Amino acid sequence: MPLRRLLAPVGVLVLLLTTACGAGGQPPASDEPRAERPESADPEAGAAELLADMSLEEKVGQLLVPTLAGTTADENAALIEEYHPGGFIYFPENLTGAEQIAEMSNGLQDLAVGSGAGVPLLLGVDQEQGMVARLPVGARFPDAMAVGATRDPEAAASLASTTAAELSALGINLDYAPVADVNVNPGNPVIGIRSFGADPALVGEFAVAEADAFEAGGVVPVAKHFPGHGDTDVDSHTGLPVIDKSREEWERVDLPPFVQAVEADIDMIMTAHVLMPQLDDSGEPATLSPGVITGILREELGYDGVVSTDALNMEGVRQSHDDGEVAVLAVLAGADQLLMPPDLDAAHGAVTAAVEEGRITEERLDESVLRILRLKLRRGLYDAAPVDPAAAAETVGSADHQAAAQRVADASVTLLRNEGGVLPLGEGASVHVTGSGADQIGAALEDLGLALAGSAAGADAVVVGTNGARGDAEQKGLVTRAQASGAPVVVVAQGTPYDIGELPGLDGYLATYSSVDVSLAAAARVIAGEVNPSGRLPVDIPGTDLAFGDGLGY
Repeated sequence: MPLRRLLAPVGVLVLLLTTACGAGGQPPASDEPRAERPESADPEAGAAELLADMSLEEKVGQLLVPTLAGTTADENAALIEEYHPGGFIYFPENLTGAEQIAEMSNGLQDLAVGSGAGVPLLLGVDQEQGMVARLPVGARFPDAMAVGATRDPEAAASLASTTAAELSALGINLDYAPVADVNVNPGNPVIGIRSFGADPALVGEFAVAEADAFEAGGVVPVAKHFPGHGDTDVDSHTGLPVIDKSREEWERVDLPPFVQAVEADIDMIMTAHVLMPQLDDSGEPATLSPGVITGILREELGYDGVVSTDALNMEGVRQSHDDGEVAVLAVLAGADQLLMPPDLDAAHGAVTAAVEEGRITEERLDESVLRILRLKLRRGLYDAAPVDPAAAAETVGSADHQAAAQRVADASVTLLRNEGGVLPLGEGASVHVTGSGADQIGAALEDLGLALAGSAAGADAVVVGTNGARGDAEQKGLVTRAQASGAPVVVVAQGTPYDIGELPGLDGYLATYSSVDVSLAAAARVIAGEVNPSGRLPVDIPGTDLAFGDGLGY
């Protein structure tokens, strides 16, 4: 029996005693790798060596990526010892600060390499930036649509390299980003500004730019959501979206970014819980469809990287099967990692039983485990030393990182209406600010030398912040009342830019595509003339004369 397996129980006991001491009992960071590398330096041969040393239960465990319990490693010790998961995904309830996150990451890795076959963990998080950002600390960049509006792939690379530096400092080695969906449905309830835009070529270029920068920064990127979630009007968290478009239309609109991702050899691709009957007539969502994952992604596109499911606790994949069967069907469809199974015991037990019964062949299981192990070797998980919590606190959210986020936001602001040259407002102009983000926009304008008015009456201009006003009568009413004051009205749209189609007669309209602090500051800087707006629409605006590529400057 290899030495790695003989030492595992002792290692687990020592680590459990260490982590039970809490954060204060954490050993100091070391420069020494924590995991025992295979003898071969080649990821292919090394993965095969590791696989040969794994039991069936440990192999199945590598497919599982559950959520965490609590905010410390030791709260998950029993789970690691029993199931040997391939990774974990972090959520806000697990995260309190940089040092805590780094200490937890260290503890989880120590527990994993001290148990079973000693395989380090993929520790992941949804840190797309913008509206989907789980970390309570760090630089906050705008949403992907804002990045697309810059028309600069270097903006995408800056977002990813900065995010990767922060995640790496925290011991997080995987980010469930970038979004490679092409948002062509203005009513999409779940993608929207999470997409770079409506042009497949732009989306693909920016997704690959992000992915390359993540990989260069030591973080595994995940392109999502194959075969495409950009043309849905149902949120797959709450239901099953049906996209009844022809294969020809799908190939023209949704497929190109994923082709670019495959050609770039991206580490991981995530599936979508969407039903596309003209791609696959099985009646199953893409996550459970052999025709979509194995047939199209694997065989037609030639992708041999890791395929992760989207979260298996979402209703889009739980319509027709129990939780154990969902896990089995996902593996049979061609998925390698099962993200967030709602019943971990049921998922592990069902997949193990399916292998023992021959429903899932050992060869099929080994294919997935080998892909996962190759990725872990290729991305240096076996060479990784513990991170330094104190250094993490200094790195995460540094001034340089905050400045990088502000530069991207400044370059993204898109001016779509400027009747009579109402913008920019000169220094000392009186402005009333109301609506979404009013406090932040107003404070930034005041810092830039404008005077804040308590009401619209007598103000030189009224700035109204909106976020999703298309379907919100209250926000529309706020704009209408501002227009009734007689002062010029400038809207700052912080969600998708489609609001302008239902807000007629505006004097000024800025799209920031994001409501994060740097985007609100960027809007103020444009209003005050501190920044010349250079963003360009990454989508068409239905019902208007505004189209992809439009945008005004000063």
